[in-house]
Amino acid sequence: MSESEEHGKQWKTLDKDLNRISQIELATFHIARPMVGLGVALAFIIVAGLFAALVFGGQPGSAVVIAAAALGAYMAINIGANDVANNMGPAVGANALTMGGAIVIAALCESAGALLAGGDVVSTISKGIIDPSAVANTQVFIWAMMAALLSSALWVNLATWIGAPVSTTHSVVGGVMGAGIAAAGFATVNWGSMGLIALSWVISPLLGGVIAAGFLWFIKARIMYQADKIEAARRWVPVLIGIMMGTFATYLAVKGLKKIVSVDLLTALLIGLGMGALSYVASAPLVRRQSEGLENRNKSLKVLFGLPLVISAALLSFAHGANDVANAVGPLAAIVHANASGEFAGKVNIPHWVMVIGAFGISFGLILFGPKLIKMVGSQITKLNPMRAYCVALSAAITVIVASWLGLPVSSTHIAVGGVFGVGFFREWYHEKRLDETMRKKRDLRIAAEERRRRKLVRRSHFMTIVAAWVITVPAAALLSAITFWLLSHLAG
Repeated sequence: MSESEEHGKQWKTLDKDLNRISQIELATFHIARPMVGLGVALAFIIVAGLFAALVFGGQPGSAVVIAAAALGAYMAINIGANDVANNMGPAVGANALTMGGAIVIAALCESAGALLAGGDVVSTISKGIIDPSAVANTQVFIWAMMAALLSSALWVNLATWIGAPVSTTHSVVGGVMGAGIAAAGFATVNWGSMGLIALSWVISPLLGGVIAAGFLWFIKARIMYQADKIEAARRWVPVLIGIMMGTFATYLAVKGLKKIVSVDLLTALLIGLGMGALSYVASAPLVRRQSEGLENRNKSLKVLFGLPLVISAALLSFAHGANDVANAVGPLAAIVHANASGEFAGKVNIPHWVMVIGAFGISFGLILFGPKLIKMVGSQITKLNPMRAYCVALSAAITVIVASWLGLPVSSTHIAVGGVFGVGFFREWYHEKRLDETMRKKRDLRIAAEERRRRKLVRRSHFMTIVAAWVITVPAAALLSAITFWLLSHLAG
């Protein structure tokens, strides 16, 4: 063998070794990436506990508050990973926002909503689910709230892992109910309130789906299937933007600005009407300018709905941060109050540091683990474009206002995902209807039936997984909470 051939053989061997090393490094990188997220989440939980130790260290019962702060941070991370996807998923699925842009906007708006407009007062027993007077003493109440906090966080964590968007508020409700039953028996539960919450499992997604489908029908009929689509868009898109801004102004006045100003529903509706009119006047020339030079086809219309969709996603995140974070950290606020005062109450003030843990925990959870659920809601249930995603966002705000007017407890998660299902099933029905008309003209209904089976626009497997997760959220969180309460109370003697 010549010297050149020997060198060539050595280089080939070296090249193979380098390739093996590169493959090992690549595999290690993919394995380590999830570990980085878990490491950052764990670090935040530890920091939350240390912060509580600095504030309460040396005081009686400080160990309980420190542990509760760590659990509150864990719960907030899970809210960010699961709940926020409902606000940003449609915008990402419609390509109106990139994943990175959605995460930045959601983190800022959720934190701003929690810190600027989050409620001063929260119900310690989550919407009157259990009777506080039935609980034996303060220590038992503290263990019950600890169990509720841990069990609801564990359940939301599990739901995120399997890819099911669930209601964090319902998880907390189930956790409080289970701990209450374990502490004081079934008689302590307000079964009337539980019945209303169970009713919301049906009302929330149905109402959200019907409203979203109704707006999609309007857009198809008045804009997409008109001869001059651009002129129709110039006429109706400002109207839709006015409806959107008016709706969100009402939504924020009703649900999201309690800390800044408290208004009744009629005043909120008047505020929304004024904002809607102003938005219509301001958007009409902008839409006309934006539509100049666009081709007369449906694809061109996406440009006109992009910015309204981004604004709606940001407003939904702000309102979610203002309204839902307080409910999620309610058990933590209850523990802090009970430990400091030696008594428990139906409603307590939320300390600022508790809201800070909630706000930052949501941001960390969204950044580290949120993309999975954002992709699920935005693109894996059904295909969304800016028009369909706009209908979902608008439906979420309108449904909350209608439910507030009727006095019905609803879940923002169920409404948003119900809206996604609504536009998906409406598209299926609409395509089938047009297909039947086409095939009937050709007198070939057999082909229509085959096409109908083939053209399913909503993934049934995701539909069944999500509905099943919704149904079992309260009982699963309740069972986890009862077991956790039993363990905590026995470990504590």
